Amino acid sequence: MRVSSPSYVSFILAALSGIAQVSGAFVEGDWVLTQDGTTGVSALQLAVTTETKIIILDKAEHNPLLTSNGTNAMAAELDLVTRQVRPLNGARSNVWCAGGGFLSNGTFINSGGNPSILSSSNGLQAIRQFEPCDDESCDIFDDSGARLRVTSPRWYPGVVRIEDGSLLLMGGSVLNNFINVIDINNPTYEYYPPKNINGFNGVQIPLKFLNDTMNANLFPYMAYLPNGKIFVAANTQTMIFDWKTNTERRLPDIPNGVRISYPYSGSAALLPLTPENNYTPEILICGGSNISDTLDGGLISSQSPASKQCSRMVLTEEGIAGGWKIEEMPIARTMGEMFILPDGRLILVNGAQTGFSGYANAADPVGDSNADHPSFTPVVYNPDAPEGSRFSSEGIPSSNIARLYHSTATLTANGTIFIAGSNPHEDICFDQYPTEYRAEYLDPPYMFQPRPNFTGLPSTIGYNQTFSLNLTMPSQVGNSSNGDNVTVVLMDLGYSTHGVHQSSRYVKLVSSVSQDGKTITVTGPPTPQIYPPGPGYLYVVTNEGVPSPGKKLLVGDGQSPPADEAARENMLDRTPSANVTFSQVRVAPTCKVSGGGETVTGSFPPTAITGSQTSVPTVTNSASGSPVTAPTVTSTSSMIPSSGSTFDSLKPTSSAPTPVSSLSESKGIQPSSISI
Repeated sequence: MRVSSPSYVSFILAALSGIAQVSGAFVEGDWVLTQDGTTGVSALQLAVTTETKIIILDKAEHNPLLTSNGTNAMAAELDLVTRQVRPLNGARSNVWCAGGGFLSNGTFINSGGNPSILSSSNGLQAIRQFEPCDDESCDIFDDSGARLRVTSPRWYPGVVRIEDGSLLLMGGSVLNNFINVIDINNPTYEYYPPKNINGFNGVQIPLKFLNDTMNANLFPYMAYLPNGKIFVAANTQTMIFDWKTNTERRLPDIPNGVRISYPYSGSAALLPLTPENNYTPEILICGGSNISDTLDGGLISSQSPASKQCSRMVLTEEGIAGGWKIEEMPIARTMGEMFILPDGRLILVNGAQTGFSGYANAADPVGDSNADHPSFTPVVYNPDAPEGSRFSSEGIPSSNIARLYHSTATLTANGTIFIAGSNPHEDICFDQYPTEYRAEYLDPPYMFQPRPNFTGLPSTIGYNQTFSLNLTMPSQVGNSSNGDNVTVVLMDLGYSTHGVHQSSRYVKLVSSVSQDGKTITVTGPPTPQIYPPGPGYLYVVTNEGVPSPGKKLLVGDGQSPPADEAARENMLDRTPSANVTFSQVRVAPTCKVSGGGETVTGSFPPTAITGSQTSVPTVTNSASGSPVTAPTVTSTSSMIPSSGSTFDSLKPTSSAPTPVSSLSESKGIQPSSISI
């Protein structure tokens, strides 16, 4: 167990004096933000893997954490109890800007990445596997795409788990670039494990949506819907995708021309699915930018305001006909993280109020950062509150750490919010917005209330399966045989990168409490469409909004997803092994600051602040950048490297499938059909 110093314990106790009054469906009062420890590698990507562990993935750079052979680590495992990290030695290919998700058997998959840098191999086609454990015996398996690979290079792909427990991988580009352009676009999707479906035997499938959403369409947001289809949002456009028939249904565009995917990143979430709303899906999309996606980064200011807009739509025929309903956040935010808490509210953390994602592109970068005016104060969104009163930062402290490009956050199993990362640089650098290794833990007021608990959770639960838990309730809550005093919630905590929380969801389960209040009977999710088979965390939440610590389980039969060996072999036959030594020709910025670096060593002592120190900064014109003239539209074809040798090395051999940039026009290959 982690041991805290007496002074630190005294500080926390003082901070919590008089904290939190319980009211309504959630606990009011001060939140506590603690800076404690470091992440070893900058937290560009992360996922909760067990009740006490998080996997953190970065990129090939000079991280202070070293592997067993002395190289700079690209990945680490953080213990949430001791708050210590250990290197994951198995990451060989460059994991920079990969996608991720969990299979039905609980295996974590990390797919795609970046060309070779430093000692890493080329990660563009790699698939990495990680079997979560609690005893530090697990590590990443990575063969650099020799046999475990995707069909084509994918940098910034979207990933979602579907109803058979496999993963659907969508989009990305075939090279690292400030913004996607036609020459490097990968307008396809595929499955892992590979499938023989819709006439495509294990190989990538063209998708018209990914051509129509150019140029700002990297890391498309996807949510699996209770009808077995997929909601997709990229750039300003949205659709419902039927993967079983390979057809698209276009939905209304995001209002007011707000772009929500990289490099103008917003945040999106599937709102809670409950028996009371008949598991009706509703999407919330917040932040982003109105910046044109036809502009070269050098024509855009780091002071360009982000969007305050939130758009919300119910995905029923009536809801779609009614279109997006617009709300406004208290402050503008791009590159934010948005996800659901066990009490059903959503939290938005991290990001900036001006600028855009990436680094060293803007006309007036702040150091290397394309963004400025960090969003230091989180905000909570209550989807059930009346319109106009859904946002609040009351009681939430402001951080003093800028969490900009390449920052992350996630809910953890015990209900704490973990916040880390930020690195708007090519390699580690300690300027105004430095490479960030400090970890923060944000505790909502419910963490300081007497909490329910339970035992007896099966390791695996089936669909519509009934199971019983031994329930211990806080004494002041009392017992009830009708179950009105508790809710049982099943949550997928997802995978976080670049503001996208892939596969995350919240499903309320049917439950009832015994007459003596000591047992709660729960029914598993109704269908694999409502909760795709795979890992989840179960919470018991009082009607006052106090959750138990979450406990991990597998939904479904716990088995691996269907594996079509013939489809896999055909994919391997038609896609050459990745060129493991391929490195992209790029002009990388040089860090202008050589000093600093306290965040590497974690020499700062643990500190905690409460909501009494909350402030909401306002945006003014910054003098930190050089003057910017009115931008003019420039062809995006000038945004990619012109060196012929760079792209030639990615061209497939004669046995490979058609290059991805021309798939949608290839003779004999039909893109997905579309309805408007």
